[in-house]
Amino acid sequence: MSQAEAVGDLQQSVGYALKQAAVALRSAMDAVLRPLDLTVPQYSCLEVLSQRPGLSNAELARATFVTRQAMHGVLRGLQDRGLVSRPATASHGKALPTQLTGAGRQHLHVASVAVRAVERRMLSPLSDADQHRLRNDLATCTTVLTADSGQTG
Repeated sequence: MSQAEAVGDLQQSVGYALKQAAVALRSAMDAVLRPLDLTVPQYSCLEVLSQRPGLSNAELARATFVTRQAMHGVLRGLQDRGLVSRPATASHGKALPTQLTGAGRQHLHVASVAVRAVERRMLSPLSDADQHRLRNDLATCTTVLTADSGQTG
């Protein structure tokens, strides 16, 4: 393998920098969500459901980047706390559409404000134009990789 083919210095690797940023973001989110008795997957599930109510377990798992098995546990915990509701039986097929409850919407609002503050802090050194470019560049990178692998985001 030639030097041009190898990753090389990790401090110059975009992938390594992305992973560091993802871990730092996850840690900061964990810190603000812990007092609300929420995990990042639980918060993500509530946020997705607020924008796309009625999703099934499998759809929520894909949207929040966890396995279907993990989503089952996430939903069970949220349902036990009265933050989401699911019918006992499916009206058609096997999917049980999930909805936020009133308590879930209230809890999500507090969590969403906390998470948005983390994001604002993370992006604070960047100008509005740099933030816009960062989002667009990351979306472009994602599009290329998911198109190459046949995945959808």
